[in-house]
Order: sequence, then C-alpha cells, then structure tokens
Amino acid sequence: QVQLVESGGGLVQPGGSLRLSCAASGSIFKIYDMAWYRRAPGKQRELVARITSGSSTNYVDSVNGRFTISRDNAKNTVYLQMNSLKPEDTAVYYCTADVQDFGLGRTGYWGQGTQVTVSS
Repeated sequence: QVQLVESGGGLVQPGGSLRLSCAASGSIFKIYDMAWYRRAPGKQRELVARITSGSSTNYVDSVNGRFTISRDNAKNTVYLQMNSLKPEDTAVYYCTADVQDFGLGRTGYWGQGTQVTVSS
C-alpha cells in the first residue's frame, strides 16, 4: 500500500505564491508519472501539471508560465510552485502518482487533497 500526503495549501492574496508538496510512502519500487489535479467549486476536475520519471513536464494552458512542477525522486516527493496566483486558481488540489510496488504491480494513487484559496 502507498500513501500520498499533500501539504502547503492555504489562503493567499491575488498575485501571491504557494508551494504544494506531496510525499509518497509505503511499498514503492519506482514512481513513474506524478501529477497535480484540481477541482474548483462547480467545475470538473482538471489536470494542472504532470511530470514523468525523467522530469519531462506538461501544463494546462491556464497555468503555463505561472506554475512549475518538479520532483525529488530520492524523497518520492512532487512539488507544485504556484506564482502569480489568480482567484480562478481557487480549488482543491490533488496529487497523483503511478507507482510500481515491490511485487512489480503498478497502481495509480491519489492524495487526500489540499485547499488553495486565492482571495483578497
């Protein structure tokens, strides 16, 4: 079993910054893609950013140039640096990880979510 624990959410003013972290623990042989999703009130969940095991990245257009996803493979941790935050970035943010365990099976896992609120 694998657990993903997110941290770093909170309330920030427009134009401000936050850094989200997500640490994976448990029966981990290798982590492939890691990603951040978000769900805003009244909207569908959307993929915000993804990073491969080789650190290739892609972003949804609305955050390109403002958000940066990165990972520390030694710590099994993924980060999301969010700059120039806008009220429309308000959402619950979830991390995901595609994990290969020691039994060599692969499973996708989700974190519990962390609230990000951008408001003056």
